[in-house]
Amino acid sequence: MSSTLIEAVKDKYASVATSGLSNTHEGVRAVAEAFGYSADELASIPADANMGLSCGNPIAMASIREGETVVDLGSGGGLDVFLASKQVGAAGKAIGIDMTPAMVERAKRAAAQDGYKNVAFHLSTIDKIPLEDASVDCVISNCVINLAPDKPAVFAEVYRVLKPGGRLAASDIALKRELPDSLRSSINAYVGCIAGAELIETYVAQLRAAGFSQIVVQDSGSDLNAYAKVENQSGCCSPAMTTTSRTLPLAQSGGCCGGSKKSDTGSELHAELADLLKQYNVNDYAASVKVFAIK
Repeated sequence: MSSTLIEAVKDKYASVATSGLSNTHEGVRAVAEAFGYSADELASIPADANMGLSCGNPIAMASIREGETVVDLGSGGGLDVFLASKQVGAAGKAIGIDMTPAMVERAKRAAAQDGYKNVAFHLSTIDKIPLEDASVDCVISNCVINLAPDKPAVFAEVYRVLKPGGRLAASDIALKRELPDSLRSSINAYVGCIAGAELIETYVAQLRAAGFSQIVVQDSGSDLNAYAKVENQSGCCSPAMTTTSRTLPLAQSGGCCGGSKKSDTGSELHAELADLLKQYNVNDYAASVKVFAIK
């Protein structure tokens, strides 16, 4: 991952982690529910765990069992980690991996405040998982793998840490057709979970090359414009935005995608992305996909 992309992604997620967005916001809950979480699930976890960053519900397809070790790649505030922890029980472990210090700190704080004993959070990129070989029963992820420039390295790491017969169950963004060059080359479109996404067939091929079998990468049919339900959000695929019925949510000036003073992206790129997205409907190019594979 280039240093520019690292800083752009970290700046964005650090901004979200410190934004105050949580389950207490109706729009944040609406995004999670639009992508498959129930109101009961959201009510069962710390409010700070949900910031409206999901593009699916990997827990729903992971078939998690009591006593298992589950790892969440790009765990953010810990939404899926906390849900998994309830399913693995006291004999199991739910582990979050995230490269943004503010996200890890937020998740750890929520875990401590709510008394979770079977969770852990590690600061790391997802292409270098700090766990032993064949130590994990299930790897989950939610709208994060698309952000990794070296996806084969991520899949190789997932394969390494999984036990034989272990499974990958992820929600992600993948492409139904090639993006226009103007979107593919935009840093802001990359940080927004668009430009880094792979074609569905490429995704399958990369999983197969890593050694996985029983691979499924399926369009969930979810409307990606659901992100517009969060006002002033700067989350994955959802910078502070407005929307129309046939357009991608449009970034407003001042959001953290490209607007961070600590980043090289600059506000001019934020404006550039807004101009680009006026031309395209994201659902024509990209999809929220359900990903499943077995080691």
